Amino acid sequence: MKLGRLGVWYSTDKLNGSQLADLMQVVEKNGYSAFWHPESRGYEAMSLGSYLLSKSEKLVIGSSIANIYARDAYTARRGMISMNELYGGRYILGLGVSHIPMVEGLRGHKYDKPLGAMSAYLDAVYKDAPSDSPVVVAALGPKMLELSAKKAMGAVPYNVTPKHTAQAARTLGSNKILAVEQKVTIETDPAKARALGRKELSRYMVLPNYRNNWLRLGFTEADLANGGSDRFIDAMCLWGDANTIKKGLRAHFDAGATHVCLQPVHADGDLEPRALAVAAAPGGLLPAVRRCAATARSGRCGPSSGAFWSQTILSWLSCSGELGIELVRYRNLGLLAIGGLSDC
Repeated sequence: MKLGRLGVWYSTDKLNGSQLADLMQVVEKNGYSAFWHPESRGYEAMSLGSYLLSKSEKLVIGSSIANIYARDAYTARRGMISMNELYGGRYILGLGVSHIPMVEGLRGHKYDKPLGAMSAYLDAVYKDAPSDSPVVVAALGPKMLELSAKKAMGAVPYNVTPKHTAQAARTLGSNKILAVEQKVTIETDPAKARALGRKELSRYMVLPNYRNNWLRLGFTEADLANGGSDRFIDAMCLWGDANTIKKGLRAHFDAGATHVCLQPVHADGDLEPRALAVAAAPGGLLPAVRRCAATARSGRCGPSSGAFWSQTILSWLSCSGELGIELVRYRNLGLLAIGGLSDC
């Protein structure tokens, strides 16, 4: 399986079936090698993975993560094998222990000790399965990373920094997948960017798994208070122009990541149904920007110009009104197309 260097992570519960299909086409056409999806309160991971595979041709589809309390290990194994048989070996099973509210509160299971639960689950997943089956683990702490190195193909850490990436790379060793998630927003105003970052991170900051890992990485309780210090937010969510974003992504690769999946952070309004109704313009974002710019003198980009999915922050942006601001944002986003990121 060729995972490639750059992928996209997106909260798929926000989108319906046709929107997900459009998203797969745009991610694939713009050169990303993989798409990662979570399993939270919406789509069931195996069903969603199969659907996304059916709507793409070359993308590797990965769960980040499939909750080990959502299905027994036999079902997970057969789902992984089935999707790879049916879709040319393009599925990677990312597993995680999730969080107490999602396991006990939502599903009604007992939340066992994470390390023991994951170890037993991996043993069962690999039972009667090839040793090179594409399984990665949502590993944050050193013991879970060691388990990922021993019993899986690698790790898919979430909400981490390049410092964690370096630690994970040392623990995993060579010939392992280290696919790290990195939040990105194409916003150059510090106050706006940090406000977006704080809103996105707020739901994670009450979860012990993440808080403990952030403290291990050197952040303080003060950094995690009141929505997060500027230092913390800037470390967790890359923001700025193309060069700034590329520098932040490159830091993960320099630290030992084999793959980085970008998670777009955007305002809620960027996902309004009016903007989600149309797929990306043919040929990608930049040609669409040029067409939109050509009509800007008229004062408005009308329905014929469509709505465009940014291939980097991947939020739907409607090219209507506030053209001066929107066109600048489009140009910045265009610089972060795969061509602009290929030297990360």
